Amino acid sequence: MSFLQRVTREGIAPDISRPDPAKVLAGDPVHSTWNIEELDGLYCGLWQSTPGKWRISYAEWEYVYIHSGHSILTAADGSATHLRAGDSYIIRPGLTGTWEVLETTLKDYVIRS
Repeated sequence: MSFLQRVTREGIAPDISRPDPAKVLAGDPVHSTWNIEELDGLYCGLWQSTPGKWRISYAEWEYVYIHSGHSILTAADGSATHLRAGDSYIIRPGLTGTWEVLETTLKDYVIRS
């Protein structure tokens, strides 16, 4: 077993999904997820979404690094955070609001449930 794992989409077939239709507020966002690691409540890989807007409710902790695109994460209190290439954030459990993809967005993610 290697102790290092490169984060790449190469050689991994993506899981294709869409948000629950009841949560979609605009567009028809399509999500592509390249899962690289799933172990003991830890998940990491790459995620990409096409434009659209949907409701979110985080029960887990997530670290994200944005490779490309432009999204807006808006909390229930109305505060908006623009996510663009080069940005990295921690999303804490309890965040509710919306995720809006303005330009197809690609991110690395590490989720701890």
